[in-house]
Amino acid sequence: MSARERILGRVRRALADVPPGEDAPVERDYLREHGKRTVEETVDLLAENLADYRAIVHRTDSEGLPYLIMRLLAQRGPQYVLVPPGLPPEWMSAADPTRVHDREASTARELDQVESVVTGCAVAIAETGTIVLDGSPDQGRRRITLVPDHHICVVRVPEQVVSSVPQALGRLDPARPLTWISGPSATSDIELDRVEGVHGPRTLEVVLLG
Repeated sequence: MSARERILGRVRRALADVPPGEDAPVERDYLREHGKRTVEETVDLLAENLADYRAIVHRTDSEGLPYLIMRLLAQRGPQYVLVPPGLPPEWMSAADPTRVHDREASTARELDQVESVVTGCAVAIAETGTIVLDGSPDQGRRRITLVPDHHICVVRVPEQVVSSVPQALGRLDPARPLTWISGPSATSDIELDRVEGVHGPRTLEVVLLG
């Protein structure tokens, strides 16, 4: 008997005296928002918490976005920038680096040659300073935001900004590949020495597009 069969056997024995029937619905009467905020206050809280996690926050409008992305990429000087297939073309209209498209055949070694990636997002959570990606066409596959060292993520304000995690969960499809990002990649050892870039980009720049 395998370990899997032994574990499943224990589960069956533990449930032997449970009467058959439909599962009871999960109660969701918990607090969904910590206090009432205006839209402006929610966006300001998002910016504050993003910065607290060492993300670099920018604000612009649709007219200024292409030039902001151009400037952010020029400051890094990448030769290649990775773009998902559904990224609005006007976002990259002023940028110079050679664009690499998100392809299923791309290997981790090939992605490692790309210095920057530009994506949209699914939702941004103000109370936690978290950006959530769900693999939509303007975000691409999960791996394209985990391998390049520099990630520019555009958040549409206010429609993609929510106050709390419960509000975000109500907008997300649990069947999609969700990536939750709170600041650039970081970890620390037992002495709490912080190291960035071990399992993701060292630099996260979030553009609040209003």
